[in-house]
Amino acid sequence: MEEQLYREIILEHWKNPQNYGVIKNAAIDISDSNPLCGDEIRITAKIQDNKLTDVLFISEGCAISKASASLFTEKIKKMNIKAIKEITPEETLEELGIMLTPTRTKCALLVYATLQKGLRK
Repeated sequence: MEEQLYREIILEHWKNPQNYGVIKNAAIDISDSNPLCGDEIRITAKIQDNKLTDVLFISEGCAISKASASLFTEKIKKMNIKAIKEITPEETLEELGIMLTPTRTKCALLVYATLQKGLRK
């Protein structure tokens, strides 16, 4: 029953993703892809006073990838940069609430890995 609820949440975030779009003149503007399945993502974000004040993404790919990006960007918006850097891949996967195959895990972590690269630049 619980897994069905999470599946519905994933489908909702895939069909109606939160934080979808592009920020002009963003402090972070980074793109990446998952060559195994073809998922692509671009993340743009504003930073002020060491906080992520806004974050948007655009993507092409599977439902898991887009839903994960929607959920992750909701979680990190307004967070301190140091706290975002401390988020683990496992915490990102927990947001989805379902077990994933190794291939789908890469889809779900594309947003996490891409943002971490952007924060290191």
